[in-house]
Amino acid sequence: MEDICELCWRFPVKTTEHHLIPKQHGGVHGPTAQLCTACHRQIHALFSNRELARFYNRIERIQDHPDMKKYVKWVQKQDPAKRVTTKKANRRK
Repeated sequence: MEDICELCWRFPVKTTEHHLIPKQHGGVHGPTAQLCTACHRQIHALFSNRELARFYNRIERIQDHPDMKKYVKWVQKQDPAKRVTTKKANRRK
């Protein structure tokens, strides 16, 4: 689906549904956000599902994390049609 990413606001981009509370932590029927694949991959590279369930379960909280702020500022400058690579955060390796 071509849409607007709710995290970086790039468009038109292919979006995927991100469960704000991971499904394995009871978020199957919970709130979701439409994210571009680059932002979706970056969230899962930066945060564990436990962290997402416990604290980073709202777009505003994800946006407020210093590493995500830096990433969003960078990705907004990227061509929406370009495939963006994601690196796992050092703390998650």
